[in-house]
Amino acid sequence: MKIAIGSDHAGFQYKEKIKEFLQKLGYTVKDFGTYSAEQCDYPVFIRPTAEAVARGECERGIVLGGSGNGEAMVANKIRGVRCGLCWNIESAKLNRQHNDGNVLSIGERMMTPEMALEIVRVWLETKFEGGRHLQRTKMVDVMGEPPKL
Repeated sequence: MKIAIGSDHAGFQYKEKIKEFLQKLGYTVKDFGTYSAEQCDYPVFIRPTAEAVARGECERGIVLGGSGNGEAMVANKIRGVRCGLCWNIESAKLNRQHNDGNVLSIGERMMTPEMALEIVRVWLETKFEGGRHLQRTKMVDVMGEPPKL
């Protein structure tokens, strides 16, 4: 599986740890930056990360910042992206099981590096349940499309 990853300066350290973790697990990682802890604007790096997932270049994406909130907002502006801000194991499981999340947002300032890695692992391993949730994800995917006349 190919994973897109991007962060701002506040998520840079965890991005590097997660990238190494993913590569050790055998995933292919496409890094959209930032490439240092120097202050930067998160939309510059998060948008291309999310677009890579929406285009199908990468099956999943991970975006990081200080809290992860702004990064999730940017990612969710891209049609076809279902980004969830996850802060613990249960939120990561539910993002996949119920929402078929294809982009994960993590806040570096909100958790330990060990928790971030565990969230990533669980999120990648958890399957979408489908069933009653499928109709809802389809509804999310068409939001913002022009109405059919």
